[in-house]
Amino acid sequence: MELSYQEKLTLIKLNGLKKVKFEELVKETGLEQVAVMRAVLGLQAKGLAKLHERSERVVKLTETGKKYAEIGLPEWRALKLLAERGKVTLDDLSEVLSDDELKPIVGLLRKEGWASVRKEDGKLILEITEKGLEAGERPIDRALKFLAEREVVPVKEIEKLVPVKELKRRKIGEEETVTEREVEITPEGEKLAPKVELKREVSVLTPELIKSGKWREVEFRKFDIKAPVRRIYPGKKQPYRAFLDKIRRRLIEMGFIEMTVESMIETQFWNFDALFQPQNHPAREWTDTYQLKYPKSGFLPEAELVERVKTAHERGLAGSRGWGYVWSPERAMLLMPRAHGTALDARQLAKGVEIPGKYFTIQRVFRPDVLDRTHLIEFNQIDGFVVGEELNFRHLLGILKRFAVEIAGAKKVKFLPDYYPFTEPSVQMSAYHPELGWVEFGGAGIFREEMTKALGIDVPVIAWGIGIDRLAMFKLGIDDIRYLFSYDLRWLREAKLVW
Repeated sequence: MELSYQEKLTLIKLNGLKKVKFEELVKETGLEQVAVMRAVLGLQAKGLAKLHERSERVVKLTETGKKYAEIGLPEWRALKLLAERGKVTLDDLSEVLSDDELKPIVGLLRKEGWASVRKEDGKLILEITEKGLEAGERPIDRALKFLAEREVVPVKEIEKLVPVKELKRRKIGEEETVTEREVEITPEGEKLAPKVELKREVSVLTPELIKSGKWREVEFRKFDIKAPVRRIYPGKKQPYRAFLDKIRRRLIEMGFIEMTVESMIETQFWNFDALFQPQNHPAREWTDTYQLKYPKSGFLPEAELVERVKTAHERGLAGSRGWGYVWSPERAMLLMPRAHGTALDARQLAKGVEIPGKYFTIQRVFRPDVLDRTHLIEFNQIDGFVVGEELNFRHLLGILKRFAVEIAGAKKVKFLPDYYPFTEPSVQMSAYHPELGWVEFGGAGIFREEMTKALGIDVPVIAWGIGIDRLAMFKLGIDDIRYLFSYDLRWLREAKLVW
């Protein structure tokens, strides 16, 4: 029976140990782990050894989880402060919570029924409820303690307390597979081991070996090309980045022209006013958009365009009566992080377009929101429009359905009536996700004539704005939008786009 050098060495060491953990056998042989595994598999194939494997999914605390195990979860620190004081402001909560923890905590306390929320003298006031006073230890808190007491916990044990995906969502725990291996020598191996002669092994026949005649004293290594080897992860694009590039390429192949802009900061003129959104609209308040503190204001475009937009707002265009208020150029000059990609639609229409023509943009946008599995405060949006003489609402629905089915891979799509200040008629598109149910992708409609005529366009324009991050959830098979920006190496290595 032919044995390689590694197999011989492994068999000799194993004969003295009989049954041993794989890691200990690696130490005994002094070989690389991969080499020992190959030797063990080779010995097993020859009936000289047996490899016993037992794999188990386990959960362990992340660094965030370890921190929370010491100081408590954000909601419990907030609840403790509420219990002590009865009612608090956001400034009070910042004493026990970091800025990142403070943002979602109000919604969570209200959702759990632990606190009531109201405004008083311009400040947000949280007041503890009876349910908050009686709140006890929750399953997630028991799971956190359990994980803190033990380094690793089997998934089946932790699932008795709380779903693992909840721990992963909160970035408290991470899941991995632990495999225990033991190697055992067989009776045939025990008989052969004393007879094995260990010779020097070489992989290359060199001129020196031939000249000296020492080639007779060595063994030449044999290679098993079917033996398992360590998996290699070559460099590649981040999965979400690859998805965005694929979308961009598909749209260009469909004849769309990409609209680009260097800055993520817009004036309210382009973000709202040019879209015929009134200056007293609630969506322009601080609760729905971010504002720049410094510099506070930017510049308006050419006077002729500004005058047409002003007229549309105050008195109306194309048979409209407008919004009937005094339009403020100072309000229009205020700077803000872009709230939607539709601002670029307005810029492009004002700049001039081909008729007929198709345009799109993929842009980073910013909106105050409560972070959860389907919402981010900074996300990507794909906006676009088609301009042409004979376009109608049916053309728009056809384009949206094609996006959802061909690009997102959605099996079910539905449209619901909606309202936007700059489109009429307007529609909301939703697609069905197997884990999340119906997910809203975005809105669309036909740009109002008050908007297009102010921007110098006299033909119909159909337009849409879609949350492309949610499209990516479909294609990457994830149920939490935050995972698109995850540092989880396993996901980054193994995530695959499904087209």
